[in-house]
Amino acid sequence: MEGDLQKTLGRNLRRYREERGLSQEAFADVLGVHRTYMGGVERGERNLTLKSVERIAVSIEIDALELLRKH
Repeated sequence: MEGDLQKTLGRNLRRYREERGLSQEAFADVLGVHRTYMGGVERGERNLTLKSVERIAVSIEIDALELLRKH
């Protein structure tokens, strides 16, 4: 379905953030993005480029494919 990958990425990022006890604002700071942008990503509303996914993965030291994998 359209948008499923965006939602999967958002859920995975939210889970990662919550497991580390970070607020959305603190997590956005780690990634160098605005809190409202991060909220849109977590809700699956943002259509990230592969370059953006890779940059996020490098920032949080996780394999980019893991961010896209359904759990």
